[in-house]
Amino acid sequence: MPSLKDLRNRIASVKATQKITKAMQMVAAAKLRRAQMQAEAARPFAERMSRVLGNLAGGLTAGPDTPRLLSGTGADRTHLLIVCTGERGLCGAFNTNIARLARDHANRLIAEGKTVKIICVGKKGYDVLRRTFGERIIDFVELRSVRQLGFEHAEGIARNVLARFDAGEFDVATLFYARFRSVIAQIPTAQQLIPAQIEATGSASGGGSEAIYDYEPGEAEILATLLPRNIAVQIFRALLENNASFYGAQMSAMDSATRNAGEMIKKQTLTYNRTRQAQITKELIEIISGAEAV
Repeated sequence: MPSLKDLRNRIASVKATQKITKAMQMVAAAKLRRAQMQAEAARPFAERMSRVLGNLAGGLTAGPDTPRLLSGTGADRTHLLIVCTGERGLCGAFNTNIARLARDHANRLIAEGKTVKIICVGKKGYDVLRRTFGERIIDFVELRSVRQLGFEHAEGIARNVLARFDAGEFDVATLFYARFRSVIAQIPTAQQLIPAQIEATGSASGGGSEAIYDYEPGEAEILATLLPRNIAVQIFRALLENNASFYGAQMSAMDSATRNAGEMIKKQTLTYNRTRQAQITKELIEIISGAEAV
């Protein structure tokens, strides 16, 4: 049975941990508000970009001039997985859920005889995936030193992906991230980037498949410019969604840790009081027994 000193040290240790988790919860809550606003502001632009590309694709006739980012390479042998996770932990299962989705997808492709390559964006995802797919990780992007995410960070990743695609290193690229829904709900998401999965937009009446606009120059030329831009836009959206999801998950995890620490303090305090009372009672009995013996 632990002594009173051990119990006091244990209670003091848990209280110190509780202060830390409470402070981290408050910091995450403060950062979450800004991150959530950035993620929600990026959604309309990314969705409108997809809508414009869909409208262009709806009026495009497949042919040799079709951009490769839209039509693909014509093969399905080599897959590139871009896995975006957090740079830090203490956020519950946030990083693990994204890595698990990417791992399951990679295992399914490998079972089908496909070649899998991985680009990790975020240290935690890299730490998880390198245990199983260390030889398949071809690049690692660390954003730990970045205080505020900007479009230039997504552009750097997009340029890397596009350069590898132009070099013929892969046929299909899929982006993995967590879509922010609420503080307690972050949804691991897989989005195919190359070839672009675009739903063709119908006519204004909704019954036809023709484009509602005439473009000059032609759709193929505009798509050749917009499709690479769309890669950077979608990656930037994923980074912002991930950032908001991380702080939401961390806030929820630290809130649970703070409440659990409070329950531990109550239990340890109750044990301390009972042990102390038992020792006092034992000492009183010894004193009374000694006095009666005299």
